[in-house]
Amino acid sequence: MEWVELVLPVAELADEIAALLPGYDDVAPDGVEVRDQEIVVWTLAADAARTERALRTAVTHLAACGFAVEAERVFARAAVPEDEWRDAWKRYFRVTRLGTRLVIVPSWEEFAPAPGDVVLALDPGRAFGTGAHASTRLCLLELDRLDAARFTPRRFADVGTGSGILAIAAARLWPDAHGLATDVDPLAVGAALENVAGNGVTDRVVVSEGGVPDATGALDLVIANIQADVLTELRDALAACVAPGGVLLLSGLLTAQAEPIARVFEETGLVSQRIVALDDEPDWRAVLLRRPAA
Repeated sequence: MEWVELVLPVAELADEIAALLPGYDDVAPDGVEVRDQEIVVWTLAADAARTERALRTAVTHLAACGFAVEAERVFARAAVPEDEWRDAWKRYFRVTRLGTRLVIVPSWEEFAPAPGDVVLALDPGRAFGTGAHASTRLCLLELDRLDAARFTPRRFADVGTGSGILAIAAARLWPDAHGLATDVDPLAVGAALENVAGNGVTDRVVVSEGGVPDATGALDLVIANIQADVLTELRDALAACVAPGGVLLLSGLLTAQAEPIARVFEETGLVSQRIVALDDEPDWRAVLLRRPAA
């Protein structure tokens, strides 16, 4: 397959803008990447003209919302061969420790874990979720925090799983738990399948293409690291999955979106527990809600 990169030069807030783009129709069907001061949207060459029009429309809207972007600066270029892209990408993905126990290790790196380390081996490919983005780190740290508070889910789901990193983290933190990892992007599903296998949790994590699983009231933990507009659309389906006493962890939220999203989900009977941020990335938030026990 022949790939094209659509490039949007940005002066600031590249991660934030990249996270918002998939919320627009037809903008990022095959993945978004941030490289220095560029946002790169991947698209098949056959779809490039349509995707470029959609990207320019989205950028025009973002500019009207106050972001420092210009639709006129969007341009297309041939994508580098995937082998070259992967090799270049690997230079920026290193062993990352989160909190006191979680360690994200690129699948091609050697790492000797310390006692108590929870290692997540990862090769994200083009899927979202290396642990570097603030929204992913927020989720990982909240999962670790839940475990430290002796929360012990038996069944969980990671909706919009991307690379599968959050589902893998849940499986590694709770060895008796079983989970579902879903994504509407087939590239993400492929990456998640490989990563789940690489972490030895295929017997406990089922990866599938799709959206919110059909699991009414059956899940002790539901994770959704997706942009705010999609979370709003999926509100009822996500909330319906949460069992009495279970929790719903939402991320992919800019600071101004967190409290409104919490209120929207509270309308389903969930109770907001906390809104959290990172000291080094204050523009992003995660929201933790709980369904009261029966």
